[in-house]
Amino acid sequence: AVYRLTRVVCKCHGVSGSCSLRTCYQQLPTFREIGAFLKEKYDSAIEVRYQRRLGQLRSRDRRFTGPTKDDLIYFEDSNFCEYNRRIGSFGTKGRQCNRTSHGPDGCGTMCCGRGYNTIRKVVQEKCNCKFIWCCSVQCQTCQKLVEIHICK
Repeated sequence: AVYRLTRVVCKCHGVSGSCSLRTCYQQLPTFREIGAFLKEKYDSAIEVRYQRRLGQLRSRDRRFTGPTKDDLIYFEDSNFCEYNRRIGSFGTKGRQCNRTSHGPDGCGTMCCGRGYNTIRKVVQEKCNCKFIWCCSVQCQTCQKLVEIHICK
């Protein structure tokens, strides 16, 4: 991923903007770019099985051709829901989830069908902040009741 996203960047040097000397170098991608690339690969990963008589990997879904060298593949579904010390997975029990989200942080997905508990909690936060000329901000402290959702 890092090598594939590396790009060549060139800078010009010279009097009043002329490009009498050009310096080029390879620039590494940002962590965000690498993460987005790997997440895209993860989301489109292909489940495969090994065909012994042909000595090759084949997609489990017959509608797709075998994986290419650029595909991310897996042999069995991972179960991120359950604690597994051997592979370092802590599972999702006790994790905070978002009740209104339909994404991976949503309680429906994250809690793996086990449901969630809702805890009401009073938190203190700054409020009614005022800017005092020249250089300070004064705030009050307010209490707010929030709901926190925790996977069972």
